[in-house]
Amino acid sequence: MVLRYVTPTTTRWNARTYDSSFGYVSALGAPLVDLLDPQPGERILDLGCGTGVLTAEIHSRGAEVLGIDGSAMMIEKALAHYPGLDFIVGDGHDFSVAQQYDAVFSNAALHWMSRDPDMVIANVREALRPGGRFIAEMGGAGNCAELRAALATAWREHGLGEPEFPWYFPTPAEYSLRLEKEGFVVRLLEHFERPTPLNECPGGAADWVRMFAAEQLTKAPADQVEPLLRRVNELAAPALRTENGWMADYVRLRFAAVRR
Repeated sequence: MVLRYVTPTTTRWNARTYDSSFGYVSALGAPLVDLLDPQPGERILDLGCGTGVLTAEIHSRGAEVLGIDGSAMMIEKALAHYPGLDFIVGDGHDFSVAQQYDAVFSNAALHWMSRDPDMVIANVREALRPGGRFIAEMGGAGNCAELRAALATAWREHGLGEPEFPWYFPTPAEYSLRLEKEGFVVRLLEHFERPTPLNECPGGAADWVRMFAAEQLTKAPADQVEPLLRRVNELAAPALRTENGWMADYVRLRFAAVRR
């Protein structure tokens, strides 16, 4: 096993905003597709496919691919953009497939499947043939620490208690153990910082909250939403606002594993 550490679903998605303001989610997934290295004729499942950008890239390399996402809105947009590809709505916690796949691919999605990470991994294992590979990138320990701290502080200051974050950001050791327990051999594991410009977010950290923590906003009184978001920006600005614009303090966990 090679361990490489690099230091320094109930969510309602707006598919249009996701593509226009947060298109980097797919764009930064290109190296992961290279790690997957899809081959002509392979059968590949894209788990958490979003609007299908990387699904289409995998298909362009000759593989037969199925995209699965928990958001019907995302799948609707994927089908509209890529009518020749197969997409279905499905939850990583309980999906199953009729035939086994050569690989399961997942970019920026597994950290949303937080209810039972072991069940997600077990389902991936069942979807793979023996020797099939699981190639993924997700948020890792420390991901969005400044953003989450700003959000939590703003919520407390407004008397709303602690926000319930929907994400699962594991340490490398923790996720490696989960993979091995569910029948995988880990071939590569990377944990690295990737500060990411929020170039298309004029509202700064507040725009990030609107997209990725929208469920929390629905729990706040309507007249407090804008003051809350202004306070998030004030709290996050010292760490995340630069002379070139806002940054997201992302930390990623990327891995390649093989089913025993």
